[in-house]
Amino acid sequence: MTLSLIDRLARDGRLDRIFLNGEWLPPQGRARATVTDPSTEEAVADIALGNAQEVAAAVAAARRAFADWSATVPGTRATLLGTLHRLLLERAEDFAQAISLEMGSAITVARQAQVPIAAEHIRVACELAGSYAFVSQREGMAIVREPIGVCGLITPWNWPLYQITAKVGPALAAGCTVVLKPSELSPFSALLFAEAMHDAGFPPGVFNLVNGEGPEVGAALASHPDVDMVSITGSTRAGVLVAQAAAPTVKRVAQELGGKSPNVILPDADLAVAVPAAVAAGMRNVGQSCSAPMRMVVPRARLAEVERLAAQAVATMVVGDPRSEATTHGPVANRAQFRRVQEMIGIGIAEGARLVCGGPGRPEGLERGFYARPTLFSDVRSSMQIAQEEIFGPVIAIIPYDTVAEAVEIANDTVYGLGAHVQGRDLAQARAVPLRIRSGQVHINNPAWSPHAPFGGYKRSGNGREYGVEGLQEYLETKAVLGY
Repeated sequence: MTLSLIDRLARDGRLDRIFLNGEWLPPQGRARATVTDPSTEEAVADIALGNAQEVAAAVAAARRAFADWSATVPGTRATLLGTLHRLLLERAEDFAQAISLEMGSAITVARQAQVPIAAEHIRVACELAGSYAFVSQREGMAIVREPIGVCGLITPWNWPLYQITAKVGPALAAGCTVVLKPSELSPFSALLFAEAMHDAGFPPGVFNLVNGEGPEVGAALASHPDVDMVSITGSTRAGVLVAQAAAPTVKRVAQELGGKSPNVILPDADLAVAVPAAVAAGMRNVGQSCSAPMRMVVPRARLAEVERLAAQAVATMVVGDPRSEATTHGPVANRAQFRRVQEMIGIGIAEGARLVCGGPGRPEGLERGFYARPTLFSDVRSSMQIAQEEIFGPVIAIIPYDTVAEAVEIANDTVYGLGAHVQGRDLAQARAVPLRIRSGQVHINNPAWSPHAPFGGYKRSGNGREYGVEGLQEYLETKAVLGY
């Protein structure tokens, strides 16, 4: 089914086009990118890439559309977003198949998480467009929240649709127009999303898509004087480059960047519940989540029990063909990431961390594909590379502590501050620990994900927030009208 989907995209010309001003148009340049199936290492398609010239045309289209779109009543924006939400749900299987092919997501994960969570961001944006108070009054003045303008949106390959909707939804709800640069490594879901935008009836120029590489298209978006805001999800290095390119034009920059999140298991935690949950959270999406809790911070006195339960949790994972419904974890998304994971596993061994399970190489029986063995290291010190650097793969570091104060110190011993988890039976203590952790989001005892919970980082994990009301406000300017 996935190949027939790609065949259709090729037949309809989508693989050779950019989406500009409501039309699918051929790019001016000849650059192309090969898309590889990470489960087989075989090329499945290639796509046309845009350049700075296409960025300029897309920004001009977005600028023209902004005057009318920003003046629409919020209810009109809500109606169109509602139609888009319906189309995403109706086409959910196509999106799931595309995501499974382009970045190796297990098909059950694509169906149950990648696509539904992406659709939730559009649903929430629809609700906020209809309910948010864009004009409020206090002390004789009006506080007006107005769309910031044309937004350049740069999204990654690991949650390819989810990251698009988390930016596009609130930007459109706010009244902004957008130019999207998705990852050239996972373009199929972005092309399907552009089709849905067209079919939902958004006016020409409100949404534009230019495939391309960061140094070309991303840099052109960030530096363009008619782009009022750029929002990027990616590595800290990429975020720095975008901020530097944006600085001369003093545009707003929102960055959701790297992470090395802790999972603090308190001394009173029920380990039979807490440890499998910690492993599942870290290994979700094969560890390819910027907020994944890859540092399991555990009581030293209970280290042996933690290791046993963690190894048991890993043993239940089924690593294999992402198209099989029996698979829980597919390959990592691309060759560069596979090499990175293998390199970091080797570094962990060289540093003297104790291998509990997993290790270098592919899982037994998998000779091809970017499959990595789910790996647990124990007796990890906070100073080790595997405890400090973002690996972005299925590698969890178990770090022991002696006191809760030390656990908090370990949790904060990183340049990142995106997410964190805390697990314990005493809710009063469990509530106190997050207030001492420097990160933008903390989960106590594995609550359900919420599209309304603000998401973003402290320190080198970025700035700004996504999701819910706070995510909408990133795309708004504040105007005070005195004497109103």
